[in-house]
Amino acid sequence: MLMTRSKQLDVIPVIDLKDGEVVRAQRGERHLYAPIRTPLSPTSRPADVVAGFLALHPFRTIYVADLDAIEGRGSQSACLSELETAFPDLTFWVDAGISTRREATAWLGAHRGDLVLGSESLRDADYARLFASRRSLLSLDFRGDAFQGPARLARDESLWPARLIVMSLARVGSHAGPDLERLRKIRAKAADRHAIYAAGGVRGPDDLTLLEEAGIAGVLVASALHDGHITARHLGAEQ
Repeated sequence: MLMTRSKQLDVIPVIDLKDGEVVRAQRGERHLYAPIRTPLSPTSRPADVVAGFLALHPFRTIYVADLDAIEGRGSQSACLSELETAFPDLTFWVDAGISTRREATAWLGAHRGDLVLGSESLRDADYARLFASRRSLLSLDFRGDAFQGPARLARDESLWPARLIVMSLARVGSHAGPDLERLRKIRAKAADRHAIYAAGGVRGPDDLTLLEEAGIAGVLVASALHDGHITARHLGAEQ
C-alpha cells in the first residue's frame, strides 16, 4: 500500500560521472559501472541526463560523483563546468575525491557548486578548516558495517559541518532499502545541529516516507528515478 508523505523530504537526483558519461551504479562496485541506459534520457551524456531529471520534476539540486577523481584517474572538472553553464539555476553537490584543504580551496574557487568531502578520500586532519565553508558537506562513507575514512570523523560529531550525507556504498543501485538503523543512530547523535541526507538503497515512495518519519532532511536517488519507481506523481508539484 502506498504511504503518503508531506513532501518535506528533499529528493536529490544523482549522476555518477566516468570518462565523460553518466554511468549506472551497482552496489558501490565502481569497476562494474557502465554507461547508463534510461527512459529519462536519449543518451548517457551528462547534460541529457540532467535535462531528463528536470523534465520529470523541477529539482533544485543535483548530486555529482566524479568517479575518475575519486579513483585517482583524472577529473571531470571540465564536464562539471559545462553543466554549471548549461543549468545556471541548479546547485550541484559534487564529490570530487578531495583529500586535503588545499584541494578543497582550489575546487571551491573554480566552481560555484557545493563541495562534498567524502570520508573515504580525506587525508587532511584539519577538519575545522576543511568544513569551514558554508558550501561544504561531509559524506560519512560506509561499506557494509565498515566506516571508510578516519575513525575520528565517525565518532566525534563536534567535527561535523551543518550538512551530513550518510552514504551506504553497498546499497547504492541495489534497491535493498535505506540503512534506517544507521541513519537513526546518526540522526540521534547529530540532534538538531546537523541536517542528515541519506544515500543508498531507496526503492520507492514508501522509503521516502520512512526517511522523512526518521527525521532525515533529504535523500540522494538515482536508480528509483531511472526505473520509474519514483515518479513525478510521487514527487509532487514542488518540494
